Amino acid sequence: MDAGSNQIDSRWVMDLFRSVGVLQEGHFLLTSGRHSARYLQCARLLQYPAHTAKLCSTLASFFSGRGVEVVVGPAIGAIIIAYETARALGARALFAEREGGRMCLRRGFSIAPGEKVLVVEDVVTTGGSVREVVDLVREQGADVVGVGVLVDRSGGKVDFGTDLAALVRMQIQAYLPEECPLCRRGLELVKPGSRQLPGETRGPCSRKGDAGWKQ
Repeated sequence: MDAGSNQIDSRWVMDLFRSVGVLQEGHFLLTSGRHSARYLQCARLLQYPAHTAKLCSTLASFFSGRGVEVVVGPAIGAIIIAYETARALGARALFAEREGGRMCLRRGFSIAPGEKVLVVEDVVTTGGSVREVVDLVREQGADVVGVGVLVDRSGGKVDFGTDLAALVRMQIQAYLPEECPLCRRGLELVKPGSRQLPGETRGPCSRKGDAGWKQ
């Protein structure tokens, strides 16, 4: 499933990403542990409700008529995406959080057996967090109708065992740390996401909006 059949131009989406600073260049530590010269910081997009609503409404359109009752995504990146997609579908919006190394439902959230659930995320590369949420939903006895993402940066390789809809599909080169040419050039390594990896410390938070994550 791709955006071409749902009245949104992936080139327009990429132009929007560039204009609001989603697409970044540098030397980044990904959640997978690999390194990359490019990173998609979708939180920059979520500053703009009108843009967010339009993209999430399009994402929702892939699953209209599927009886979606709940939209859920992994915190924190998919919280707003789940909310806006659920709004478009007339569904409930939840988010899963990591506790004790596992994704779980907290804050009184619950999913009933048999409910039809859409899992959403901003960007997938290896899809580890999304796969955990899919497993969590199935553990509740609910029905996963599909996964919707703003960007699939696996190049279409990731498989969740259910329908996957993406507004943009792209493949960004990622390197094992020991093979990273950016490391050999001595470029500073930055972890821009929200999930802390072993061996990382969190630096001071900048009032100017610096990500604050470094290895």
